[in-house]
Parts: sequence; C-alpha cells; structure tokens
Amino acid sequence: MPHTLFISDLHLCASTPNTSRLFHHFIKEIAPQAEALYILGDLFEYWAGDDDLNSPFHQEITGALRALSKQGTDIYIMHGNRDFLMNKQLAEACHATLLSDPILLDLYGTPTVLTHGDALCTDDTDYQAFRQQVRNTGWQQLFLALPLGERKARIEQLRAKSESEKQNKAQSIMDVNLQAVNELLHEYYYPRLIHGHTHRPAHHLHHLDGHTCDRWVLGDWDKYANALRCDADTTTWEIFPDDGQ
Repeated sequence: MPHTLFISDLHLCASTPNTSRLFHHFIKEIAPQAEALYILGDLFEYWAGDDDLNSPFHQEITGALRALSKQGTDIYIMHGNRDFLMNKQLAEACHATLLSDPILLDLYGTPTVLTHGDALCTDDTDYQAFRQQVRNTGWQQLFLALPLGERKARIEQLRAKSESEKQNKAQSIMDVNLQAVNELLHEYYYPRLIHGHTHRPAHHLHHLDGHTCDRWVLGDWDKYANALRCDADTTTWEIFPDDGQ
C-alpha cells in the first residue's frame, strides 16, 4: 500500500558509525518502498553551514539520500535544533525539499502538521531565548561569515555547555508544554500532529474543543532505526532490525 515514512533525531556524525550504518541500511532497504520520506530535524549532530558539504562524511550521507530520491522516493528535510543552519545547497545535494516549521499537509486525506518539536518546549525558557537568537537571519549571516573551523569550534563549545546544563534541568522542563501543543492544534484547526525532538516516542490523544487529535512523537536513533509509517488507513510504529553487519 502507498505509504509515507517519518524519522527524526538521527544525530548523524562520523564518531557514531553504528547509527550511520543503521541509516544506510534504512535508506537502501526500507525507504525505497515509501512514496515519501520526511526527516523532521536533527539529521546531523550539528551543521556548521552548507560550505561543509564536501567533507567525506557529509558526501556519504547526501549521496545516500540522493540515490534514494533517484529511486522515486520524495525526500523532505526540516531544520532541527542541531542543524538549523541547513540551507538550499544541502537540500539540493540530497535532492530534497527543505520544509518550513511548522507545516501543514494533507496526508492521505488527513490534515497533518509537522514540526521538529523544540518550539513546543516552552517551559525551557533559556533554550527558547537561545532558539530565538540563532534562528534570527542577522545572527545567522554573521555566524556564517566566520571561517568554517571557527564555527565548528564554537558549536562544539555550545554543545558541551548544553549537555552540562541539561544535568541540572528537570526532565519535564525539556518536554513539550501541553498548552503550546493545544495552541498549535487550535491554530491549524485540530489536525494530526507529528514531531520529534524530545526523544520520547509515544502516541498521545488530545481532546480539545470537542475534537480529538492524534500526536505522534518520533523516536531518536541512538539504539535502533525507527520510523512512523502512515498510509491511507493506519499510522504505525516501525522498528527495523539491525542488518547485522
């Protein structure tokens, strides 16, 4: 049956070869059966700018996605909190479409809103202030004007600081805020919602203004490859076995 796959939070980088291996197995063996693949943020551990496309690792990943596209699977990529500097050059290298966040689509007759999910974590006020800063066009232009090596060094510092700060934050602060979720559902007139970011895969039902809305949270790829599979009749979790290599 025609179907679409959704994934997020792979955090691909050269230092996590197991996740990269799972990604390549998924791209070669699973994704070609889908009409479309949506990557809802954090495809990479971080992205310092499209001028880093020529690194061997990035060439490997973009080449795999490009090959998938040539087999007939449409590819869509959304910014995450780690790779918000992705731009048109990366999308073109992957033969993918870069999505706005959030975005509404008709998925086999069901209105569906896609978002990475970090904008919904409004209880984490420090992160939201940081998010507003780095998503600003002026800030990005200044940052991207720095040499690539300096950008990477600054990003590594920010990552280390973020990991340290997480140790002192309550887990609930880093999850979505239900009021923020309800406001998004109300804004788009009670659609299905699919997002990632929290690394807490689950299916939630939201009862709002006489409507019942499905919210599907995508899982990360730290331990195994997984995706949400949607067709005209069903929405199901798919966990893909390791190829054993």
